[in-house]
Amino acid sequence: MRQLHAQLQPLAAPSLVSAAPALNFAWGDATPFGAIAQHLVNRTQFARMEHSLSNILSNVTLYNGNASAHDFVLEKGNIFNTNQNGGELVLTLTEANGGTRISSTRYVHYGTISALIRTSKWAGVVTAFITMSDVKDEIDWEWPGTQVTEAQTNYFWLGHADYSAGHGTTVKDLSDTYVNYHNYTIDWQEQELNWFIDGKVVRTLKKADTLNNGRYEYPSTPSRVQLSLWPAGINSSAPGTIEWAGGMINWQDPDYIAAGQFSAIVKEVSVKCVPLTGVTNASAMTSYTYSGNDSTGVPAVQVTNQSTLLGGAIPGVSVGYNFWLGLGAGMLCAVAGVFSTVL
Repeated sequence: MRQLHAQLQPLAAPSLVSAAPALNFAWGDATPFGAIAQHLVNRTQFARMEHSLSNILSNVTLYNGNASAHDFVLEKGNIFNTNQNGGELVLTLTEANGGTRISSTRYVHYGTISALIRTSKWAGVVTAFITMSDVKDEIDWEWPGTQVTEAQTNYFWLGHADYSAGHGTTVKDLSDTYVNYHNYTIDWQEQELNWFIDGKVVRTLKKADTLNNGRYEYPSTPSRVQLSLWPAGINSSAPGTIEWAGGMINWQDPDYIAAGQFSAIVKEVSVKCVPLTGVTNASAMTSYTYSGNDSTGVPAVQVTNQSTLLGGAIPGVSVGYNFWLGLGAGMLCAVAGVFSTVL
């Protein structure tokens, strides 16, 4: 299996990240990704704990690198469950919390990632569903401000933010994204990247078309799945960011006053990972590691059988809170397949 869903982490540094198969999960489920990976044949028999967010670790400082214990980690902000239809996940934004972000504990290295989302609708507020690697490869779905009939796609290579290069596109004429759930998909393959809405391809990027100065500027490193609600329309944001998000946030908005927060709702997330190929004894592999850069400066990724638990076997490789500070580590899942979780 070529998949790597691994431990959380952010910055660039030699790191291990876990490989995984495929997954579907909803916020009402109690079964973590790790357990799902071990019971791929019995997905329909997963235990449901209604209105539970037990598959999300709410205190990131307690994360020890065990991706089997939790599907996601709450990196910042506040979440709750709607207690409706099995329970949807609510991401919140308040003036005090500065927004909410959850990240998967495992990494994806090519695969198909989908989410059923109802977005925010307020000026300055941005809903996001993205993949992010430790070296800042990024693939985006974003919904800025009040444009509830639109969705935006984007991608970044090693954090290069060249907004003049035309990497971002806008999909128009959607039914209200605040009122209605839509199924947004990132189909990330080694040679091609597709964005879907409700099963329809709305954008295609071919790796071959990203060649620049002898290298392919195409996302290619193991990445976490992230869902967030964040404040773009605030004084500390760049003027262009504020304009993109529809202006400044109105903290006196009647919706905010009544609810005490702005929000976005996630009903379901699914990830189907690409099988790992060309690796001897692939079933024994447990993690990814960065092994330097290739001749064009692109990070090289390898799979290993090293543990990603805090205090694990390799010097310089760790997880837990330090992982977020740039020391990479992650656990690779058992076999390729599909995870399932319903919110």
